[in-house]
Amino acid sequence: MKSKLSIKNVWKSYGSVMALKETSLEVPEGEFLTLLGPSGSGKTTLLMTLAGLVLPDGGEIRIDGVLSTFAPSHQRDIGMVFQNYALFPHLTIYENIAFPLRMRRMPAAEIDRKVKRILEIVRLPHVAERFPSELSGGQQQRIALARCTVYQPSIVLMDEPLGALDKKLRDQMQIEIKMLHEELKTTILYVTHDQEEAMSMSDRICLMNDGQIEQIGTPNDLYFEPKSIFTALFLGGANMFPVRIKDQDTDFDTYEGPGGGMIRAPRTNDPRRSGTDELSIMVRPEHITLLRSDEHAENAAEVRVRNSVMVGPVTKYFGELADGTDVTFTQLTTAPTRSAISGDTIRIGWPAARTVVLPGRSVGHE
Repeated sequence: MKSKLSIKNVWKSYGSVMALKETSLEVPEGEFLTLLGPSGSGKTTLLMTLAGLVLPDGGEIRIDGVLSTFAPSHQRDIGMVFQNYALFPHLTIYENIAFPLRMRRMPAAEIDRKVKRILEIVRLPHVAERFPSELSGGQQQRIALARCTVYQPSIVLMDEPLGALDKKLRDQMQIEIKMLHEELKTTILYVTHDQEEAMSMSDRICLMNDGQIEQIGTPNDLYFEPKSIFTALFLGGANMFPVRIKDQDTDFDTYEGPGGGMIRAPRTNDPRRSGTDELSIMVRPEHITLLRSDEHAENAAEVRVRNSVMVGPVTKYFGELADGTDVTFTQLTTAPTRSAISGDTIRIGWPAARTVVLPGRSVGHE
């Protein structure tokens, strides 16, 4: 697949603060890539260097193979969508969208055709003669998207564009942006700190931490096959147990877990996960089930239930192993599942195939 954007060893510092460590990244044409991470992780700095709004201290940026590291913003064929919409309040919606086309001196007939088409795509053809102040926040964001994409820039950069919206509207706008992406086949780089947003929208996620890329891959890759404790904990709930290797086999290894219990996990050849006592096991809460007294599982443990919370379709259980290690697991509320109440001691189990071994120890297990 053709590379739309190539980033090689780009870095940026502000005095003694390294905002972005040496970072390399390839983005294929038409991909929806999300830069995800906590505040200060470097994702916005990376986005600003791509936009030409911040000049890197080193490395190179190529767009469609053309060296663009220090090219001015207007020469990069990049569109940007910000959290505050940045619409012109004195212009009608039609004129807001037409503005970048007029700047490019397009013929009036072509401007009219493109503006009307993009208004149809964002499903707002009826607001063409209104002003931004007459639209809701969600409508303004859709118009901001329309204005950014109407001239079909090579790449669209979005910096937390939904951060100012309430949850319901944010969920709706996620669908709008995905539909727009599928319609226009534009390459999109999207910045957010919202894990659910990244998981639901992205072709790939570039998870950033401490100024560098922690892991990059599909949402499934990062959720089910995290390469670090940071990735495992940042994307979704995760049970993290400190373990030590006890026995190695062809397909599965055996580890000693909290309280001396044995845990089986798929064999790994990752050199970071062998020859060290600093290892952890990760199990997602939804992979754990309650076991009957006569029921067996590849991995099993006794848990004392502290609390349970029904959250719509699932019920979350919070408990602890005999040595006090926290355990969280979920059960479908709608299914006829066995339930447990506070103070109960129960047996839980999970498949060896859903057990992930990671290097290091999470906070609290140092």
